[in-house]
Amino acid sequence: MDITGKVAVVTGAAVGIGRAIAVRLAAAGASVVVADLDPAGGRGTCELIGASARFVEIDMRDDAAVHELMSCRPQILVNNAGGGAVLTPCFPEAGVARWTAALEVNLRAPMLTTQLALSGMSAAGEGAVVNVGSTAGLGYGPHVSPEYSAAKAALIRFTTTVTPPHNGIRVNCVVPDWVATPRGIREREALAPADRGPALVPLDTVTDAVVRFVEDDTLSGRVMLLNRAEPPRLLN
Repeated sequence: MDITGKVAVVTGAAVGIGRAIAVRLAAAGASVVVADLDPAGGRGTCELIGASARFVEIDMRDDAAVHELMSCRPQILVNNAGGGAVLTPCFPEAGVARWTAALEVNLRAPMLTTQLALSGMSAAGEGAVVNVGSTAGLGYGPHVSPEYSAAKAALIRFTTTVTPPHNGIRVNCVVPDWVATPRGIREREALAPADRGPALVPLDTVTDAVVRFVEDDTLSGRVMLLNRAEPPRLLN
């Protein structure tokens, strides 16, 4: 699918991975809706992009707000919102409302946006949804935030099982390891050198994967692992 002239919604686009994806899609010719709870960061992303971007302040747990966001009928949807504060350990220490919020942002919200996007894409006859997972959702080892890792695991599985209504409408998932966002760089540098491990995944690697999933009409229901220790790899 040609990105030029398409409307793209990128959630969680105020900073980091989401901002990089929004900027990259705009550079490829898309009109980008920058959706985020952070007005300063969201407007900052729009300033980087210019006239082809607009900001929508939104809590992705608010169903009415999500319906309003998706009323623009995008041909490209990138479900990136998640992480952030929900990475703070809260299960089993916190109450149900606290860890349920992680599931709402990282799983329920992208399921709802995808559902709403597919109806519009069906009318247009084409479209691409890219979910942003995490390596926290892979494997069998412990994780500091079980609610976050469980949500990301479910998002990956959701991607591979959802059936688009028509050919030409595709849902895929990128699964990044620790990424070289400003925050990621600071956190890695705060570790002792012996604990830092391989270099962080470059932001360009993530945006390249997203663009590939948007443009390549042969890829649907696929999962791409972006590991620090190896080149990008399709898992299925």
